[in-house]
Amino acid sequence: MSPTEIGTYVSSLGLCKSISTLIFIRAAWIPDLDQTNYREKISEIGAETLRGQLSDRFEFLLKEKGLQHLPEGYTIPYVMNQVHNNNKTNDIPTLKGIWENVNIYGLHSQYYQEALDIMDDLWGARTHSPLEQFSILPLIPMNIGNLYFSFTNPSLFMLLTLSLVLLLVHFVTKNGGGNPVPNAWQSLVEFIHDFVPNPVNEQIGGLSGNVKQKFFPRISVTFTFSLFRNPQGMIPYSFTVTSHFLITLGLSFSIFIGITIVGFQRNGLHFLSFSLPAGVPLPLAPFLVLLELIPHCFRALSSGIRLFANMMAGHSSVKILSGFAWTMLCMNDLLYFIGDPGPFFIVLALTGPELGVAISQAHVSTISICIYLNDATNLHQRWFFIYN
Repeated sequence: MSPTEIGTYVSSLGLCKSISTLIFIRAAWIPDLDQTNYREKISEIGAETLRGQLSDRFEFLLKEKGLQHLPEGYTIPYVMNQVHNNNKTNDIPTLKGIWENVNIYGLHSQYYQEALDIMDDLWGARTHSPLEQFSILPLIPMNIGNLYFSFTNPSLFMLLTLSLVLLLVHFVTKNGGGNPVPNAWQSLVEFIHDFVPNPVNEQIGGLSGNVKQKFFPRISVTFTFSLFRNPQGMIPYSFTVTSHFLITLGLSFSIFIGITIVGFQRNGLHFLSFSLPAGVPLPLAPFLVLLELIPHCFRALSSGIRLFANMMAGHSSVKILSGFAWTMLCMNDLLYFIGDPGPFFIVLALTGPELGVAISQAHVSTISICIYLNDATNLHQRWFFIYN
């Protein structure tokens, strides 16, 4: 048995797994170690892991060839170089070089990221985080001093959502209106147009129909964009815009400010009476005002947190189970292949409810806006009375 045969049997994927297990480790005890002990501990784990992987492979080969010991010249560095030289890509450091750099400079150096990229490109052995799908990437970097104006992937997908809505409305309403017999797209637009007035009429009371119609365009736009924007993340290689709290907070805060302005326009300073129920003794007034203002202001946070949490949690669950099912499917083991339909069907079962959650969040947001508008325009509390 020649060294070339050993290099053929010891696959680069097997070696990569042994080293990547070490490189990708982020154990809780790492911050507690000083730099010297840290390197020694990592070096020890790496040597044991690599030696164990190779010794298992060598033991199998020796038994297969009927040999009782490792032939002369079959050292670990030699086998690693053989694997590297037999690879199609020869312009990268060897696995031994990668390990030495990471061992010397630690996990927080540039060599760590280079090792991740190399292993990801060569062997696909990098363990991807389910949160990587929410990463914000600059597509067109633009910096003016300390200000960051880069065009990122959230900006791109928000523009795509806007373009999709405008194109849909254009194709449905061109030539002076829709068809007498609506097609699927026209039926969707008509459904949205007919759906929004229902929560407006049901949740906002005490106003005439003409006044309610003034709120209809704003609520309709919010519902339409939420309906198209939330399920967008279910498309492979797309981006879930509403999975970032900063974006959902901006949306909910702008709605909160708008509703507050509407409340002052319709009620003047009397709008502040919501913070003090009628008939409250004067000594308790400051405490009750504070207690009422806190939940009122938290409306600006609650809508954003609800949308952000639902989108991130649901999409992460689907991502984790999908990766698990794909890993089992790629295993060269019949047992894993037989057990793979379980996670696969679980992923399919979760995809439907997750799509339903993404769509239902548009309805929930619409209902919330209508409830907040009703509270701002119909004040059921009055100014307090001072008890003697």
